[in-house]
Amino acid sequence: MLKSVLLFAWLFLAVLCHPLLAAGNAMTSDLHKAAAANDAAAIATLLKEGAEIDARDENGATPLLVATHGNKVEAARALIEAGADVNAKDAISDSPYLYAGARGHLDILKLTLTHGADLKSINRYGGTALIPAAERGHVETVDTLIKAGVDVDHVNRLGWTALLEAIILSDGGQRHVDIVDLLIKAGANVSLADNDGVTPLAHARSRGYAAIVALLENAGAT
Repeated sequence: MLKSVLLFAWLFLAVLCHPLLAAGNAMTSDLHKAAAANDAAAIATLLKEGAEIDARDENGATPLLVATHGNKVEAARALIEAGADVNAKDAISDSPYLYAGARGHLDILKLTLTHGADLKSINRYGGTALIPAAERGHVETVDTLIKAGVDVDHVNRLGWTALLEAIILSDGGQRHVDIVDLLIKAGANVSLADNDGVTPLAHARSRGYAAIVALLENAGAT
C-alpha cells in the first residue's frame, strides 16, 4: 500500500513539474539564441524570468561563450555584467576569456579581464590566451594580455611559448614583428628553446625573417 502511495506521489510530481522543466529548457535555449543575436534586451528579460545564466548547450558552451564566438559585444556585456562566468569552459576547453584572447575579440577580452578572468587558465593545447593571440598576429590583444599579467614564458604542450609561436606559425610580417618586439620588451626569454632544442633565433633565421632576427639579436638571443 505504501509503495502504491509513493508511486502515485512520484507520478503526480513528475506530471506537475514537466511543464516547468520544459519552460526552463526553453528559456535556456532562448538565452543562447539571444546571445548569438546580440540581443541584450532579450537577455535581460530572460534572466529576469529565471533563465540560467551559465546554462550549457549541446557543446558545453554557455550563452556568454556563444556571444564570444560571434564577437557579439553587447550580448557579452549584458551577460558579464549580470554575473556570467568568464572562465566557464566548453567541451573543448574554450572559455569566453580564452576564446576572446585567441581570436582578438578585444572588447570582450577587456570585459573578461575586469570580471575575474583567470590569467593562468589554459586551452586544450595547454596554452594561455597569449600564445594563440601571438600566433594569429593580434598585436593589441597581445599588448593587453601582457599588461594584464599573463606569463610571457608559459610553455604549451607542443613545447612552444608565445615568442616561438609568433615565429614558427607566422609569416614574419609586420604584425608578428611588432608582437615579437612586445614580448621581448615584456621580458620574454629570447633563448628559450622548443622541445627539440631549437631556439627562437634559429627558427627566425631558418625562415629568413630578417626583422625578427634583428630584434632577437639585439636582445641577446643565442
